[in-house]
Amino acid sequence: MLNGIHLTLLIGPGVAIPAPRIVIDSVESIQVNSGADRTGFQISFSVGKLSPLLNTMLPAGYLDPIVTRVIIVVTLNAIPHVIMDGFITRQEVSPSNDAGHSTISITGEDVSLAMDLVELVKPLPAMPDVAKVNLALAPYAALGVVPIVIPPIVDPIKIPTQGYETQMMTDRAYIKALARRCGYIFFVRPGPLPGQSIAYFGPDASVPVPQSALSVNMDAATNVESLSFSLDGMAKKIRVYTIMDPVTRKIPIPIPVPNVNAFKPPLGLRPTPPARIEFDRESARKQPDEVARDIIGFLMNNSNAISANGTLDVSRYGKLLHTRMLVGVRGGGLAYDGLYYVDSVTHNIKKGEYKQNFTLSRDGLITNTPVVVP
Repeated sequence: MLNGIHLTLLIGPGVAIPAPRIVIDSVESIQVNSGADRTGFQISFSVGKLSPLLNTMLPAGYLDPIVTRVIIVVTLNAIPHVIMDGFITRQEVSPSNDAGHSTISITGEDVSLAMDLVELVKPLPAMPDVAKVNLALAPYAALGVVPIVIPPIVDPIKIPTQGYETQMMTDRAYIKALARRCGYIFFVRPGPLPGQSIAYFGPDASVPVPQSALSVNMDAATNVESLSFSLDGMAKKIRVYTIMDPVTRKIPIPIPVPNVNAFKPPLGLRPTPPARIEFDRESARKQPDEVARDIIGFLMNNSNAISANGTLDVSRYGKLLHTRMLVGVRGGGLAYDGLYYVDSVTHNIKKGEYKQNFTLSRDGLITNTPVVVP
C-alpha cells in the first residue's frame, strides 16, 4: 500500500480467510472508526460490469451481512496491528454509467455485534456483577473473545428471598447497563492476533505509556496535518446525592460529589472549575450501599473540559495512533501543550494514502509534565 505499510484483508462466512487477489485489487477505500463505545468499518470496492466480485462472488453470498466476518490487519514497520475484526451489517451496490466506476460498499461492526442480536430472558439470582458479565460473555469464546472483567468497588448482592435481577435484553445491552451502573465501561477491542478480540469491563483507565508526540507548527518536526483545541466551560459539574440516615430513615443527608475522575486525573496545572450543580433525585429511595455505587460511578465517568481534533499522515507520523492511551502534544502553545487521552481514532485508507483522524481530551490548562515523548 505504501513504503513500509502493508494491508491484509481477511473475509469469509464465520471464519475469515485471506481475500483473493481480485478482491484486494478492487478495494478503493477503507475506513475504520475506533471510538469509545464500539468499532465500525466501511470498505468500498470499485468494480466493472464483468468483475467476478459483482457477477459471481456477490450473488454467491461472499459479502452477505451478519454471517460474513471481516478482519483488517495493517503491518507497519514489520509489526502487524489488527485494526478491525467484525461482521458485515450492510451491503450497498451503486452502478455507474462510467466504465469501471461501479461501487460495492460494505459496512459493519466489531464482534460485539453478535452480542446484540438475540434478546434473552435470564434470571440471575444471588450473583455479583462480575459473575453476570462473565456468564454473558462465555458463549462468545467461540468467536475468539477473551474477557477482562474488573470487579466493581461496591457490588451489592441480594439474597434470593429479597429478590433478584433478570436479564431481559441482549447481552451487549445488559453488560453496558451494568457498566453504567458501576461507573465502568464496556467495549470489545480487536487483536492482538487475527481472529481474537478482548472484551473489557472495568474502569475507564488509559494505558499510562505515552505515544510519540503529535507536533504542529514546528517546521520540519511537524507530523500532523491539522490540530485544533477547544475548552468547554460547561463540561464540569457538581452532583449532590441525598441519603437517609441509617437509624431513623427520616433525616436527609446531602453529599456533594465533585467532578473529579479517579482514573483519569487532570493532565494540566489549571483544572477547569465546575459551572453547574445538579441533584440526584433517586438516591433518597436507595440503600446506602447502592448510593455508594452510584457515587463511585459518577466519579469514574466525568467528562473532560478540553478536547482536541486533528488529522495525521501515518507515513509521516511513523506509527499508528491508538485509542485509550496517552499521547503528547507540542506546538499548540503554553496552554494546550502536554499529555492528552486519546478518545477515538478513525483510519482512512486508500491506495497510496493512510491517514488518521483523532479526538483527544484532558482537563486542565498548562501541562504538568516538563517534556513529552518526541
